[in-house]
Parts: sequence; structure tokens; C-alpha cells
Amino acid sequence: MNKIIIGSDHAGFELKEKIRQYLKEIRYDTEDVGAYSEEAVDYPLIAKKAAKKAAKSSSKGILVCGSGIGMCIAANKIKGIRAALCYDRYTAKAAREHNNANILCLGARTESAKDYKEIIKIFLTTPASKEERHRKRVGQIEDI
Repeated sequence: MNKIIIGSDHAGFELKEKIRQYLKEIRYDTEDVGAYSEEAVDYPLIAKKAAKKAAKSSSKGILVCGSGIGMCIAANKIKGIRAALCYDRYTAKAAREHNNANILCLGARTESAKDYKEIIKIFLTTPASKEERHRKRVGQIEDI
């Protein structure tokens, strides 16, 4: 069973719980780094914890906050993380194929939140491109 690191702030807590259940249904194990309730928490701390775990274990992650933006910005501060804010099928597929993204960020208060299952499935099942141009660009990102 594949392990996915999941985390949210208070705004994303409800959606994160739905995601955890969905991942279980499609046979993924999860490691939940918080939040554990709707009590206010600071998203950068959750993003940092999740991103460090994902980078260390070469796991994928899913982070949720109100817009998805804050989690994405914070997670991308961790070396080895390529977090992507995805809001539809195209962005989920492109994030994996072109950028070898390893953390999916979602916005719980956005219109695309209702499509979380489809976005997650595409993100988790799309392999990174083996095309040289994409591999080169991912390498250039890593060198920054």
C-alpha cells in the first residue's frame, strides 16, 4: 500500500477528512500531520511538517487550506518539494507530467473542491514525463 502524507489547516480540515477516507477506499495509506480539528492553526507549520516528511521519505503529499495557495507557497520552501496548486484535471496531470510535482495542494473554499476525488486520482496515477525537456526543467528547478 502506498503512503500519502496529508495535512490541512482549520479551513481545510473537513475536506482533509474526506480525502483521508477516499484515499483509504482507493487503497492508499495515509500519515496525517494535522490539523486534527477545526480549531485555528497556522498553515505554514503544517505545510512544513508534511513537506519535510514527504521529502525525507520520497512520498507524495496532499495539503489543504482555504485557497490552497498558502500551503503551496510554504511547502515549496522545503528542498526537494515541488508542490502544485491543482484545480482541475488538466492542472493535476500537467503538474505530475511536466513538473514531477510531489505535493498536491487543494483549496477547500474554492469551486474546484467538489472535484477533489478526480483531481487526486489523476495526480496520484499520472507518472512524471520521461521526456528530456521536462526532466531538464525539473532539474533546473532543483538547482534553484
